[in-house]
Amino acid sequence: MTRIAPTDPLHFSTALHPQRMQRPRVVLYSHDTLGFGHLRRNMLLAQAIRQCGHAPEVLLIAGMREAGAFDMPQGVDCLTLPAYAKAADGSYHARDLGIGVDALCDMRAATIRAAVKNFRPDLMIVDNVPRGAQYELAPTLRALKRSGRTRVVLGLRDIIDRPSVMRQQWLRQRNFEALQDHYDDIWVYGDPDFFPTADEYGLGAELSARVTYTGYLDQRARLSPGAQGADPMQVTGGDARHFVLCQVGGGRDGVALCTAFAGAPMPAGHQGILITGTQMSAADRARIAALAQGRSDLTVVDFIAEPVGLAARAAALVSMCGYNTACEMMSFGLPALVVPRVRPRTEQLIRAQRMQDRGLAWMIHPDMLSPAAIGNWLQGAVTRQAAPATVDLGGLSRVTDMAAQMLAPKSTLRRPA
Repeated sequence: MTRIAPTDPLHFSTALHPQRMQRPRVVLYSHDTLGFGHLRRNMLLAQAIRQCGHAPEVLLIAGMREAGAFDMPQGVDCLTLPAYAKAADGSYHARDLGIGVDALCDMRAATIRAAVKNFRPDLMIVDNVPRGAQYELAPTLRALKRSGRTRVVLGLRDIIDRPSVMRQQWLRQRNFEALQDHYDDIWVYGDPDFFPTADEYGLGAELSARVTYTGYLDQRARLSPGAQGADPMQVTGGDARHFVLCQVGGGRDGVALCTAFAGAPMPAGHQGILITGTQMSAADRARIAALAQGRSDLTVVDFIAEPVGLAARAAALVSMCGYNTACEMMSFGLPALVVPRVRPRTEQLIRAQRMQDRGLAWMIHPDMLSPAAIGNWLQGAVTRQAAPATVDLGGLSRVTDMAAQMLAPKSTLRRPA
């Protein structure tokens, strides 16, 4: 393939770094414009990559301040960028800083580029957005291309949006060109029997040849005895009753589900735990907490850094249908109810419908959401056995193997089968 020479004069200089450390280096980029899903996925990937046998040093570039509240795996450090916020119509603005989105993009782009230039990774894995949020990766990708020493991988969740919408957006954003020009491989964190990503989105023969389906990421790898929030007794103040769990990630788009759950009757002998998320407005969080006041069967908290311990022990799960949530439901095999987001993307709706078709979850469309609908489902769910997952959950072990191959000495590199 003919590669266009970059015009950016500020390229990586090998003269500035005459001595390389022995251990390989990996950068994970997580743009984090809405919720915690991208960050949690990249932390799990960092954990898997650390186990690849080469003891790589890993730098996670995260797009929101909450990243500082998470425990990073050993050998992993985090650079936190000032945050974007994503509006209901899909547009972006600065989440907290009083600057325009262009100024914020310039700030983030310069920070990313400086970090990658000085860290000099052997492998960079970009999460979901080929050119970065607001194209902020463009200077870094040009510099990496000129240096020629870093393998660059795009990591995709299984579903992006409706195929026609996704293709129009990617053509407009020149994402297909970016893949052709800057990326060595595409890892899809999914199972083609559940959703054949490359076929659905028409990647074509050349790009499809770079695709590896890793399988879904088994969330049981997040469990550890010391995980914050793993003990429900700590969350509920000592209430030992069985519980059902509702969580909505960051919470910015979870107000309707949290409101319905807070008003729903709990099954006999059970309590509810509701995690609203720190990205929900303070006013909405206060209103939802007020709905729970006076109830002895409902605990509402804003944030738990690692709620997977709760998810593993719940009698039933209620949530939206983002990628990580779906993986939790597949991993733990518990009765699960999803209320997908349907705007501005239909990603969650597509995933929810397929999960329902395969018996992996039950779905309530958000237009049909009510406390009664939640309560009715919960009554039957706590006595119901969920069907075992019928999808490939081997994604983490495959990521470990592929990272090991990419970080091996050049003479032993080969593309995984």
